[in-house]
Amino acid sequence: MSPIDGRTMDYGHDLIFGSFITPAASALPQLEHAAREAERVGLDLVTVQDHPYNPGFLDTVTLIGHLAARTEHVRFAGNVLNLPLRPPAMLAKQIATLDRLSGGRVELGLGAGAFWDAIEAYGAPRLTRGQAVDAPRSVRRSPSNGEYGPRNRCKAAPGGCTAASQPLRTEKE
Repeated sequence: MSPIDGRTMDYGHDLIFGSFITPAASALPQLEHAAREAERVGLDLVTVQDHPYNPGFLDTVTLIGHLAARTEHVRFAGNVLNLPLRPPAMLAKQIATLDRLSGGRVELGLGAGAFWDAIEAYGAPRLTRGQAVDAPRSVRRSPSNGEYGPRNRCKAAPGGCTAASQPLRTEKE
């Protein structure tokens, strides 16, 4: 609480509380229980770490969809989604789809990558953090149908895309 006015805020934003789960493939029943329990106790958010190169982990985006289908109110996010291993246009489509299917309960958390030896071993080129973070800028939204796609293909979309197209977003219009 703010000692000045008694409001609960963090830099002008309401505080949200959540949990962090590790997507261990060997622990799916426990992951499902953790998501349901987070919802039962009133947490706002369940986040799932994303290390696609870890053979013992489930895919984060797929797991979020699975867990969202087993809950009603709690929101979900990758913590944080590994940009170097996820093509931005496909990631945008996946998150927007999960957000819509879950009733607006999926958030987008992006990361530039940290474990570069593992990322390279999984097939991605080594990038600077700046290059990894710039990748989503290549994604634009078609004003005619709201679909996400690579910027260089927007001309082929009905209505095309413009530089003024909306930035990458997942919430419903």
